[in-house]
Amino acid sequence: MNALFAIGSNGSGQLGIGHKEDVSVPKPVIFHPPQPSSPVTKVAAGGNHTLLLTKAGQLYWSGDPSSGACGVGQTPSVPVFLEVKFTREGNPPVGEIALIAATWEASLVVAKDGDGRNTKLFSFGAGMKGELGAGELMVRTPTATLLKDFPPAGTEIVDLHACMGHAVAVLDNGEAYGWGNCRKGQAGEPAAVLHAPRRIQGVGFEVRRAVCCKDSTCLFGDPGTGEIHVKGSDKWSIRSTAPSVAPAWKDVGASWGNVYILTQDGSLEAWGRNDHGQMPPPNLPPLRSIAIGSEHVVALAESGDVLSWGWGEHGNCGPQVENNDVKGRWNVIASSKFIPDGSSIDAIGAGCATSWICIASD
Repeated sequence: MNALFAIGSNGSGQLGIGHKEDVSVPKPVIFHPPQPSSPVTKVAAGGNHTLLLTKAGQLYWSGDPSSGACGVGQTPSVPVFLEVKFTREGNPPVGEIALIAATWEASLVVAKDGDGRNTKLFSFGAGMKGELGAGELMVRTPTATLLKDFPPAGTEIVDLHACMGHAVAVLDNGEAYGWGNCRKGQAGEPAAVLHAPRRIQGVGFEVRRAVCCKDSTCLFGDPGTGEIHVKGSDKWSIRSTAPSVAPAWKDVGASWGNVYILTQDGSLEAWGRNDHGQMPPPNLPPLRSIAIGSEHVVALAESGDVLSWGWGEHGNCGPQVENNDVKGRWNVIASSKFIPDGSSIDAIGAGCATSWICIASD
């Protein structure tokens, strides 16, 4: 069995915990109908909605569905997680979901085709600046809309990431494509609002991962090559302070104004803004995994503690804050020492001022 817990911003019910009050102590997430049969493996969050992807490829939502970013269907009377209904009755199913991402008011999902390849990219929700990627006329829809002619024939999508207004997909051939509000050059030149995916030019290596800040995009090659390239604005010195060679990494992530690299030895490197303590605090213990929110970090330490720091105004970094921040230190928001025997903290997630902890039991 698996249990999911959440803390943080909840004004639209995006935590799915049965009410709409912010919480700073982990509360169990409620699913309706009951708990999914496989564990949650990925959290993606827009401004006021949350998507949860399970290992079996099921997608659940909670929060404000008014933009269409939660799919088709009725809003429950109490905020809980429901399975996403992608299409209206009689339309073919979308299929098993493999990758998810969210802009402020839209959701993006990659589904597997009949051969098990990630060749179907769907969008739903609202996006006045191309966030849906489905052409200039598509600015709002609750039904999952298939992006035509993407990815190119013979390729599949291996990574998908988004921030407030733009998204990037990485293909298995090493190409990356961006769309949405890319007026700061987030998808390369010429800077523009892109209503459909456009290949990001001038990278110089085969891209394996992409992470999106609000005004920039950071592209990475294979983990051990050191390959890294930043596109977009230099706000918060995101471009000018990026390392010329990336350390060998286990995972990468981005907030609105920072890029994070979890190195293979478990240390965390980052650059960008630090006005709310977003940068890694000193003396961090070795980390097993990271999840990056809009302006905060959630990290699972090798010791089994879940740490959080950064902008914690909504309780997303735990109850102990100074001026709504956790700066130069971290809070332990969950610990394996205080969960039942036979259980372990299996995964973590982070969204727009939300934090997520998945506990697995035998």
